[in-house]
Amino acid sequence: MDEKISRMKELVSRLNAAAKAYYQENREIMSNYEYDRLYDELLELEKETGIVLSNSPTVKVGYELLSSLPKETHEQPMLSLDKTKEISTLIQWLGNMKGILSWKLDGLTIVLTYSGGKLLKAVTRGNGEVGEVVTNNARVFKNLPLKISYKGNLVLRGEAVIRYSDFEKINREIDNVEAKYKNPRNLCSGSVRQLNNRITAERNVYFFGFQIVRVDDPEIMKYRSMQLNWLKSQGFDVVEFREVDASNLEQTVNWFTEQVAKNDFPADGLVLAYDDVEYGRSLGTTAKFPRDSIAFKWQDEVMETKLVKIEWSASRTGLINPIAVFEPVELEGTTVRRASVHNISVMESLELGIGDTIGVYKANMIIPQIAYNLTKSNNIEVPETCPVCGGKTSIRQENGVKFLYCVNNECPAKQIKALVHFVSRDAMGINGFSEATIEKFVKRGFIKDYADIFRLERFRNEITEMEGFGEKSYGNLINSINRARKTNAVRLLYSMGIPGIGLSNAKRICAYFSHDWERIENATYEQLINIQGIGDVMAKEYVSFFQNERNRKKIRDLLTEIELEKENVSDKSQIFRNITFVITGSLNSFKNRAELKGIIEERGGRVTDSVTSNTNYLINNDINSTFTKNKKAKELGIPIITEEQLLRWLNEGIIPGG
Repeated sequence: MDEKISRMKELVSRLNAAAKAYYQENREIMSNYEYDRLYDELLELEKETGIVLSNSPTVKVGYELLSSLPKETHEQPMLSLDKTKEISTLIQWLGNMKGILSWKLDGLTIVLTYSGGKLLKAVTRGNGEVGEVVTNNARVFKNLPLKISYKGNLVLRGEAVIRYSDFEKINREIDNVEAKYKNPRNLCSGSVRQLNNRITAERNVYFFGFQIVRVDDPEIMKYRSMQLNWLKSQGFDVVEFREVDASNLEQTVNWFTEQVAKNDFPADGLVLAYDDVEYGRSLGTTAKFPRDSIAFKWQDEVMETKLVKIEWSASRTGLINPIAVFEPVELEGTTVRRASVHNISVMESLELGIGDTIGVYKANMIIPQIAYNLTKSNNIEVPETCPVCGGKTSIRQENGVKFLYCVNNECPAKQIKALVHFVSRDAMGINGFSEATIEKFVKRGFIKDYADIFRLERFRNEITEMEGFGEKSYGNLINSINRARKTNAVRLLYSMGIPGIGLSNAKRICAYFSHDWERIENATYEQLINIQGIGDVMAKEYVSFFQNERNRKKIRDLLTEIELEKENVSDKSQIFRNITFVITGSLNSFKNRAELKGIIEERGGRVTDSVTSNTNYLINNDINSTFTKNKKAKELGIPIITEEQLLRWLNEGIIPGG
């Protein structure tokens, strides 16, 4: 018994630490697979011993909140859902009742309150009893109606999520690898809980309703399906759902299973609820779970294999990531040979060793992960030297997590990755450079820094004699380099690879400083945070980059080889400053939407994908169209304009609404 109690204490401690990291600190120290496994083990031990520790996660709903956002108690506690991985359990649970099967979206649960047709309040789930008030942030969700036609009192629950595509885009613009977000859920949580809702708006947070808590009209509350359809009629997006019974439940679960890998929104399972709301309520709750609904989590397909080696992958920030390479296995229809181990802390927790028998799965059926290690030989040595340059490495701790870095500023890995970014299409736009070519040129000493790219003619004979290069390919490369000598401040700033400064932010910064490179280079923190899209972390990274004398020297050297074309910086050119457009339908006067978007951004404007309350104008040549964006714009009172109208503003320098 003593051993079992000791094990329970260990499990409680590990699970609570993992939950705290996940829900409060937006970081992950344990995989979902491992958490579920340990949680199930704890449940079994509690059943076996009859003992439940006071701080057990099996009886606690959540944790105390640590932010400075205002807190508020929910009118109805939000309990966690009981869960199963067996379809047969779902069928047994549903019995002869009708149910609603929907996605279990992986984001942040939000409770919204409307009255008189207006959004009054938005509160996070928090610990299930007390949440944080995030009303200002909810107002900038991409698809949330701020006004609805229903004038009574309405309280609903839903999930705030960030799409995989937006998650990947945001992470691509973060060069500092340990600063990248681990998954969309972490990004969403941090975005919704911002103190500055400008940052929330830029993160493209979406809201999907899944339940009405309270509404003045009792008829709406009778059935879950009725609730969801009524919410749709009020302009809300709701979770995708299907009506089910025992006869079609398995088939419907399989349909969702096929769809999950195609989803742009993250989902970590399904929710089955009784359609009859009154029946569900009559069942009451347990201490932790409601009895009117149950969660289904996919039975992860886990394949056991042998760990062959750990590869250490260097980035241009100096971070060196461990990559597990194992004997190939078939998972979810594809062959998998590699999985990121993320950092040293994760590697140590798995106690990995060469030849170990490991379990591998795809998280949410998409991302390869190591589930467990059966043999735990723990014989992996953290390299003391960089695998690329041979220089010294250093282990750094960030928020209790260990990362490995190369400390050599001259490391070729840093150079190569930085140079690849420098010549990329939206940066300096030099064609003819692959990463392999740059690597060859760096190794041969042709290129050491940015300016050296524009001096490659010195090595004409050596280059033309290289395998894969002749006079023609050399000539094409040099011509492309020379065309890039005339560039602009936006391209130059973006090409520097400053953490967080993607192309859009580079455009905004340059516009703010009237494309004056001296002002751009010497921008202060206080100036930067006043620019839409630039937050605290980005501003600090930016200032730090330009305060580094080595970086300033590289730029000075580069400026001797290139010419910055002067931009029209008159007030007239910024007629769309702080104005947000959405483009839809076919275009007549522009080649494509990308061209029109570029012109709008050059004039200080912003182009987004979806019509929301923050949209100022919808551009559509078919003003009378009945498609979604037109309907949404009319509902929100947003003007719909044609290309002709926009061109008149551009040609005459008219400020819209001015």
